[in-house]
Amino acid sequence: MSERQQDEDLVLRIRAGDEAAFTDLYRRWQGPIYRFAYRMSGRAALAEDATQEVFMALIQTLDRYDPRRGPLGSYLYGMARNHVLRRLERERPYLPIAEGAEAHSFGTATDDPQAEVLQREQLALLRATVLSLPAHYREAIVLCDLQLLSYDEAAAAIGCAVGTLRSRLHRGRALLSDRMRSREVESPAPHLFKVRGAMS
Repeated sequence: MSERQQDEDLVLRIRAGDEAAFTDLYRRWQGPIYRFAYRMSGRAALAEDATQEVFMALIQTLDRYDPRRGPLGSYLYGMARNHVLRRLERERPYLPIAEGAEAHSFGTATDDPQAEVLQREQLALLRATVLSLPAHYREAIVLCDLQLLSYDEAAAAIGCAVGTLRSRLHRGRALLSDRMRSREVESPAPHLFKVRGAMS
């Protein structure tokens, strides 16, 4: 059974009143939704709120979810996206990411202390640079390059055409690379684009 089929089976069971199915769905999607919200906002508290909001809203709107319009993941990311963007709009300017916070969301540790320090510096710079992008470019990069959604899934989450998503992703990547270079640091961004999800 594919992941999409598993999600659809869980949805059917939840609609039938199976509370364990909702717990399974929450465990399955809580981490990805939190990471998306964190990468979009740079704020752990906002990401936690967004994640809780998504699942509270899911309980109330599950009857509106139509699997023919796209996978459940896109539906959940779309709700998280709306919550994060509303919060960021209300709470401008963006707060910087806490040093070292949620480093696992962007990279992995190494056994070489010097390499680890360099990696942390590069990841901190990349986190800050991703957060500095306009929201429509940032969400395309986060969904496709960090969350590993397909173009179809990311476009469904954002609510735009696939061509629009691909254009935003292309422009966002170029802008990210330009901003990284302008900070006179060797950009880890090319690795991000060569191996999708390498920083997950």
